[in-house]
Amino acid sequence: MEGSPHLGRTGRRAQATPNPKRILQIQLRRLAQRPAALGARARAVALALAEGVASYLADLVGARGVRLVLNTSVAVLVLSLPFAASTTSRASTSVGATVAAEGVLPIQHRTIAPGDTLDTMANFYDVSVEAIAFANGITDAHFLRPGQTLLIPPAEGALYTVKEGETVDAVASRFKVDPAVIMSYNRLYFEPEHFAPGQLIFVRGAELPALFEPERPARVIAATPQIATPARAGRLAWPVGGRITQFFWWGHTGVDIGAPYGTGIGASDDGVVSATGWVPVGGLRVCLQHTGNLTTCYYHSGNVNVKVGDQISRGQIIATVGLTGVTTGPHVHWECKLGRELVNCLGL
Repeated sequence: MEGSPHLGRTGRRAQATPNPKRILQIQLRRLAQRPAALGARARAVALALAEGVASYLADLVGARGVRLVLNTSVAVLVLSLPFAASTTSRASTSVGATVAAEGVLPIQHRTIAPGDTLDTMANFYDVSVEAIAFANGITDAHFLRPGQTLLIPPAEGALYTVKEGETVDAVASRFKVDPAVIMSYNRLYFEPEHFAPGQLIFVRGAELPALFEPERPARVIAATPQIATPARAGRLAWPVGGRITQFFWWGHTGVDIGAPYGTGIGASDDGVVSATGWVPVGGLRVCLQHTGNLTTCYYHSGNVNVKVGDQISRGQIIATVGLTGVTTGPHVHWECKLGRELVNCLGL
């Protein structure tokens, strides 16, 4: 026993001693096994770094220090993963594509069909008539041709082509807006090349020139035409063959019948045209006077095919289904009055 070289020494097992290098490798491998871990290249780089860093840390701060540093590093790395992932995603999507600013809507193209007007287009796309007219160089509100393609602004404002020598301040002054409005919407802070001669920009909230409205002969609207009205033929006919989208009730003055845009609207009974033209909310409408002090009106029309004083037969097409006034889709608002009292057309 005396000659034993092991007497007088403290026995130590290698596996009982904290190994900084081994600790770092274990922590990195655990991290690599998580679903949201770094990719194969990142893991390879991390493991390679472990070889050199572990020995240096062990000499510098000891085993406990290494453990503290490793735990802290792992925590920081885990917390940073979401930010790294989002940055990578943004970088990958920006390659070969233009990323639009938040809130920027696309410019649409609309081919004019028979019966379309600037009013119907403006109502459908929720912009003003002036905005569509300015974007397409239209000065006469009634100058539209079937087959013509219109640019539809993404919102209320001016689609404008930049001219040689113009500045952002000059364009902003022309349309009575702050220059920052143009800079922000068109991403000029980051991509100033968008403001170059020939480039199409959008000036949101621009002050637009008024449209020319040609003078027309005054239209006399007779509340009660001085033409004898024929006798009622029975129950009222539906103006269009469609589906009722809203019935008559105390908060709704008529019956809404949905039908495809451009469908002909037929007179519910024999009568005389007592009113036509535009009204707030109801848009373009036509009204007929019938016997028995009954009046029927047809709102949200796209076109009106008759004039005040015309004698109309039951079922005769007097207008077409449109989108004028306040409406969420093509339909006819069918309204009936007995004297001055609104009544349910379906009950007549």
